[in-house]
Amino acid sequence: MEQPTTQPIELWGGLECTVNRVRDDYFSQMERNGHATRNDDLERFASLGIRAIRYPVLWERTAPDGIASADWSWPDERLPGLQKLGVTPIVGLVHHGSGPRHTSLVDPGFAEQLAEFAGAVARRYPWVEYYTPVNEPLTTARFSGLYGVWYPHGRDERSFIQALLNQCRAVVLSMRAIREVNPAAKLVQTDDLGKTYSTPELEELAGFYNERRWLSWDLLCGKVGPEHALWEYLTATGIDAAQFLWFRDNPCPPEVIGINYYITSERWLDHRVDRYPPEFVGTYRDHHHADIHAARALATPTPGIGPLLQEAWERYGLPIAITEAHIDANREDQMRWLLEIWDAAQEAQRNGADVRAVTVWALLGSYDWNCLVTACKGYYEPGPFDVRTPRPRPTAVAGLMRELSASRPLSHPVLQGQGWWRRPGRFLCPPVATSAAIASLTVERQHGRKQFVQPILITGATGTLGQAYARICEARNLSYRLVSRQDMDIADPASVERALQRYRPWAVINAGGYVRVDEAERDSERCFRENTLGPSVLAIACIRHNVQLMTFSSDLVFDGRQQAPYVESDSVSPLNIYGRSKVEAERRVLDTHPQALVIRTSAFFGPWDSHNFLTQALKSLAAGSPFLAANDVTVTPTYVPDLVHASLDLLIDREKGVWHLTNAQPITWADLALKACAMANVDPGRLEARPGSSLDHVAARPSYSALGTEKAVLLPTLDDALTRYTCVSRSRRPKKTLPERRRRPATSDTKPGFASAAPAVGVSSRALFATVSREAQPC
Repeated sequence: MEQPTTQPIELWGGLECTVNRVRDDYFSQMERNGHATRNDDLERFASLGIRAIRYPVLWERTAPDGIASADWSWPDERLPGLQKLGVTPIVGLVHHGSGPRHTSLVDPGFAEQLAEFAGAVARRYPWVEYYTPVNEPLTTARFSGLYGVWYPHGRDERSFIQALLNQCRAVVLSMRAIREVNPAAKLVQTDDLGKTYSTPELEELAGFYNERRWLSWDLLCGKVGPEHALWEYLTATGIDAAQFLWFRDNPCPPEVIGINYYITSERWLDHRVDRYPPEFVGTYRDHHHADIHAARALATPTPGIGPLLQEAWERYGLPIAITEAHIDANREDQMRWLLEIWDAAQEAQRNGADVRAVTVWALLGSYDWNCLVTACKGYYEPGPFDVRTPRPRPTAVAGLMRELSASRPLSHPVLQGQGWWRRPGRFLCPPVATSAAIASLTVERQHGRKQFVQPILITGATGTLGQAYARICEARNLSYRLVSRQDMDIADPASVERALQRYRPWAVINAGGYVRVDEAERDSERCFRENTLGPSVLAIACIRHNVQLMTFSSDLVFDGRQQAPYVESDSVSPLNIYGRSKVEAERRVLDTHPQALVIRTSAFFGPWDSHNFLTQALKSLAAGSPFLAANDVTVTPTYVPDLVHASLDLLIDREKGVWHLTNAQPITWADLALKACAMANVDPGRLEARPGSSLDHVAARPSYSALGTEKAVLLPTLDDALTRYTCVSRSRRPKKTLPERRRRPATSDTKPGFASAAPAVGVSSRALFATVSREAQPC
């Protein structure tokens, strides 16, 4: 791993492995992402082209009751496995944890106990060279000692600094114990690094935060003494000065400074609190102020991680690696974020900084960081692999990693767009103009490609689905062309050929088609032309032009006799003309274009059209008019924004075959109306629940057409979707540029992360999560 700075920057990987304690409950990421019991992940990791991996041998998991009873079976298998695959493990011992139950971050014996475990690890694996005994000690100290979120739930400056000192002392003693076994062992010391900007009125507070961000590395490098900028602050906690000066006598400078960087690492402080949502306002060190991630406030974006790398290099003169690069966002923005950080690392190296690597975090995704892992709410962020499938599924991020690691040209068209953090519409407050924010890129990076940006070609310009795709592609900064039948008749080969040559798309989304189920019984020729011939013609043209294709099918391909949710591999047996047109389309498309993506879905509802079942039901019942709904026909409703976001991710991932996408709850039409009425506070008294046979349908329909899945549940729950739908319906203000958020959790909290600045001690949990959040896309 050692290399001169002239060597290419390496790509590393990281496994989200947090085992944090909240009172007496432990939350383990590896239990939830499945890596704790899945042995073949190592080959998946190696396939990405990574040279090293931040890998856990966690104290809490391995030796919770002491070294004598330690269970080494898990690392015994995996560490040599990584070595055999040519991937260097950077072994982590504590990752946002507080140790076994008998200790804590403020326990005077914490450091010695961790060092004992570290020595045992080194004796068992004497060949391991790289270690991170404690991940992000400053960040963990804030969450555990200042904000009260994690055990031992301290909420004062003394607890915060004591937790920091104990962790840093544990690093020193652990490396000492490790080097007694392996004198060549090297320390990769990670922490979050950001920067705080402010109005002139808060310059002093911003300066404090900008000094505090270095504390863990300063301690380890022996830089903390009476001359340190924060010496008075540190000793004012009442902690004996000898505890700080101990590090001068026992320095343990890292061989590699590990910088973790998130969208919320850079902060903006503003004394004008009325400009900001209340969850970003608090009081700290006698300053009542707003504390918000800079990307959401500054009119001109900050330049990102590049200058921070230079600052770290100038301060320490030690080799640097970016040890966590991650954002909770749509797939294309995950890729854009990684590429922006990769480019910044390359630029910093060209400017003379000794930058060694960029680490993609987290290889298997992560769970419930939107609530700082204080509860199991099921909010999942995929990474290079998505673990919601029976076996981890590589996403487009994995493809980008392979190209970066092999220095191949970058191939995905979505990289040509800018991430949301550099786009209009990102603000949560009136944009702030400040000289502290350096101008960002004004021209999108093309990375060697032509200036022309390949679009997604979307059919169905007048339909609900086509318009939804256009709306969300606009918000996600995905280049697109929405075409009508006049622009491209999908059943006319010549028309399709002209359109493909004119627009040169990288993908086609067939969001049009014949949708009138009852009329299809009398107009089968037109139904088959639009639903069967058209997709078949598209498939032929797309495979010839090497263009990805996504098209849609229906739950009406099933006959309902199963009386249990249908999965992708279940046999089809349609009851009506419309269903038969979809079955034949599926067959023709996949026979012709095996790489095509076919989405089966059901029972649309959404905020942007007035014709769907729920909108009509709520409108009629709110007006006191009767509304009829079947009480014996079971479907799985699908919220259109969720469908569009999830299917776009699959398209970007280059997935293929048949996928079922719904909000995954079988329910009758009548019960769906009742549930929506309850959430929207609408009186359901005029709802008339009747058998489906009495509703005068011409076409036969299955009494049970609920869709399940054997591939992955990618959409949120129905209750979650209905909550958002009714909220938007009440406001009557759907916004084109900021569509419904993909995978939004039941709470309003976004993906939390490690901000440079702290919220006020004593603020609400909502304010805390907002202030220290790793960020999802704009909502």
